[in-house]
Amino acid sequence: MATIEPNKYIEFVRQTTSPASGEYLKLVERLDELETQGANVSRLMTAAFGMSAECGELVEIIKKIFLQGKSYNEDNIIHMKKEAGDVLWYMSQLCIALGTTFEELMEINYQKLSARYPEGTFSVYKSENRKEGDL
Repeated sequence: MATIEPNKYIEFVRQTTSPASGEYLKLVERLDELETQGANVSRLMTAAFGMSAECGELVEIIKKIFLQGKSYNEDNIIHMKKEAGDVLWYMSQLCIALGTTFEELMEINYQKLSARYPEGTFSVYKSENRKEGDL
């Protein structure tokens, strides 16, 4: 494998970055465009940033339990539940933004996975070899 120079890579990143990701005014234009299309930009942004951060906090606890000797005890279980609750709060923001409910999301997910696994059981093959349109 060829070695790439750091400055060359940084220039590559600059060239392959979308305008909205690289320029504030382009981002504002994009957000305005999305609002006119009916997107609730503030709620979507809150949900995306918040879920990412809170999932990271939850994963950090689990990582320390699995890999670093942190105890699996009541205090850490409560801590995980609190972080999961924070994820749920941000999922609620997403529901508000999308005009949906937890029930609708569960139904959509159920239909998607039922189509992927019609026998009702997990399959590594079907997990890795999805039909067209199976997101």
